[in-house]
Amino acid sequence: MLEIGSTAPDFTLPRDGGEDVTLSALRGQKVVLYFYPKDNTPGCTTEALDFTALKDEFAAAGALVFGVSKDSVKKHENFCAKHSLGIPLLSDENGSVCEDYGVWQEKSMYGKTFMGIVRATFLIDEDGKVAQVWPKVKVAGHAAEVLEAVKA
Repeated sequence: MLEIGSTAPDFTLPRDGGEDVTLSALRGQKVVLYFYPKDNTPGCTTEALDFTALKDEFAAAGALVFGVSKDSVKKHENFCAKHSLGIPLLSDENGSVCEDYGVWQEKSMYGKTFMGIVRATFLIDEDGKVAQVWPKVKVAGHAAEVLEAVKA
């Protein structure tokens, strides 16, 4: 996983709504990237709703928030429509950004091991450096904790 102070790997990914987002084009603004396993699962839905609820406060603090998973743009659009989400969701279908950020890891559930996205969040400063990392996120209260870090 990326370390604080390292340069955030640049990327261009498609988002819901059909546009592409390029990280380096966002220099001069703080960026919150939260990686999550899968659209329409309970924890991921709660996390997306929590970030959506604080969207205006993140904007007021000068930060853009993006969710990232390996789901397709179409799945992201359905997820956004179903839950009235207001946070852009980026599709990393080939997993290269997940690998670059170190969130594609071995996980285990019910005694089986498999590869998947470990829920993690990165705060990237105006210069494109990793300012803070939240590895292995617990969803409850997480969006508010990230907002406090953005404001600090």
